[in-house]
Amino acid sequence: MEQQQSKLTKEKLKNKNLVIGSIIATLIAISPYLFYLHESVPDVKVWHTFLFTYNAGHYDSASIAIWVLLGKLIPLYLLFIWFFTCRHWWYHVLIVPISMYAYQTFDVLNKDIIFFDANQLIYLFPIMAVVIPSIYLIRARIFNKINETTKTMQELEDELKVSPKSFWEKMRQYF
Repeated sequence: MEQQQSKLTKEKLKNKNLVIGSIIATLIAISPYLFYLHESVPDVKVWHTFLFTYNAGHYDSASIAIWVLLGKLIPLYLLFIWFFTCRHWWYHVLIVPISMYAYQTFDVLNKDIIFFDANQLIYLFPIMAVVIPSIYLIRARIFNKINETTKTMQELEDELKVSPKSFWEKMRQYF
């Protein structure tokens, strides 16, 4: 009886992982289509739709503004997927490029700034000052354990993996 329940539970988990993996693969696969959405935006300074009116600001056309915005949002989108699906011990280092693209996205949205991507290292420095030493300390701990024990690198990585049960549990882990 217990074996049958265990087998059924494993089968449900396998099906759940297959569904989640398929959703993630689909989200990654549609990223080129999301990037090329800018081609459907007209080449005008002010774009009027039945939902909203978009003013391109300092850009010459709405198409160019959306192209620049999507050029920042799509890598940010893919980095978030990578961050929330990565199970390696070093995945926190992904916060650095995530914060870089988030900063660049806010700069693109701020119409008063003519030259974006300038001075971003000043804003990224505090994040890098926390993340990089943390990753180095974790790495040092791993190599100390390797020297002290007979475990393989894979076994140590498996020890440090964080595997929350759901997306929301993983979100709560960071906030």
